[in-house]
Amino acid sequence: MGTTKTQIFTAEQNELAIILKVLANPARIAILQYISNQSACICNDIVEEIGLAQPTISQHLKELKSINLIEGEISGKRVCYCINQKKWQEILALINDFFYKTNLNCC
Repeated sequence: MGTTKTQIFTAEQNELAIILKVLANPARIAILQYISNQSACICNDIVEEIGLAQPTISQHLKELKSINLIEGEISGKRVCYCINQKKWQEILALINDFFYKTNLNCC
């Protein structure tokens, strides 16, 4: 598969594609749901809840952090994750804007 010519697309199109690519994984959706229902959580808690290996969970957390959707606070060997509310609102606005601006005049 060839590389995408990102330079021919708008910054908004590229940003939305990156966000949706990160979110297009059921493990990441499960992680976000788990984090959103906790007052605090530790990586090992996520491993136990989701049922994937710790390195796999770490990789998914890294992807979610790459778009600043989650934040982590390190305390010794423990890392507490939470959803970045500001980024969450920005993502919601981008997705809503995309769907509202898309013309539905098709067959």
